[in-house]
Amino acid sequence: MSADINRRKAIAQSVLAATAWTTFGPSAWAQTSTNAPRPAPAKAPKLTGTLRIVIPANPGGGWDQTGRALGAALVAAGATDQVEYENMGGKGGTIGLAKYVEKYGNDANALFMGGMVMVGAVALQKPAVDMTQIQPLARLTSDYLVAAVAAKSPIKNTKDLSEAMRADLRSMPVAGGSAGGVDHIFAGVLARASKAKPDDLVYKPFAGGAEVVEALVTGTASVGLSGYSEFSDAIASGKLRAIGVSSRRSVFGLPAFREQGLDATMANWRGVFTGKGVSAARTAEMLAAVEAATAHESWLRTLKQNRWEPSWLAGKDLAEFMELDLTTARVMVYLLKLKA
Repeated sequence: MSADINRRKAIAQSVLAATAWTTFGPSAWAQTSTNAPRPAPAKAPKLTGTLRIVIPANPGGGWDQTGRALGAALVAAGATDQVEYENMGGKGGTIGLAKYVEKYGNDANALFMGGMVMVGAVALQKPAVDMTQIQPLARLTSDYLVAAVAAKSPIKNTKDLSEAMRADLRSMPVAGGSAGGVDHIFAGVLARASKAKPDDLVYKPFAGGAEVVEALVTGTASVGLSGYSEFSDAIASGKLRAIGVSSRRSVFGLPAFREQGLDATMANWRGVFTGKGVSAARTAEMLAAVEAATAHESWLRTLKQNRWEPSWLAGKDLAEFMELDLTTARVMVYLLKLKA
């Protein structure tokens, strides 16, 4: 089967998935993680003395946490002696993506973090530099989105949230990550599942979870969406009240929206990439190093600490997943009438 036929098949499957979503609910687009045991990888190849990891987001957020955890695991596994981190935040990672392609597209010692947030941002913004200009190495983790409100909010549970959205969505701004990212798309999913009009959604994008927490506490936003690791401290301290999580079943000690009668499910994945100009042989070495690092105790400890699910995917399966994910994101941006 030719590449063109495969591509058309993927697009057709994506549109069918999106159509199923509009008919049966967003669970048709919920991603599943792959956490089946993997064979123990060989010892990590030594890549270089100093490795660079470019993180297209501000410090403290999910990509930053993942990138620094991966860097620490690469050092621990012996793939490099040290890692230099370079943060380039803005516009769902598309600013960092363009800079990475320009500066490090041929650099055999530079990795790049990305994930579903960037997929959504590319679908919404249609930037000149997109994800076809980097090479995916591996999908690493899946995480779920938590919806939270300020402790003083009258919204106590999913029923309250759904009724408030249906009654007056325009008056309750939703705060989350970059425009077009997974938080933005899930805000539209929540609105549609609540039978509110997605056109009325007022979405406030922020560069990181700390800013989302601040927006909720100060009353700038009524509802916030982020990963659990970015909300956990504020929930534990009593600043925020968690309403639900986007998984199919309860996680983090929080009830899933689906279990509370609102069919709103979605998973956020994060992965690592390299430049399009990096050779196939070097790409294979990088992948082997990343695979060894993600089997190291350092990485496994971070997964447990942040409650991330291992979601390893590489090679042809990852390439097909990426194409389908981007096409589906484009369809969802259209169906939910999301605006940049």
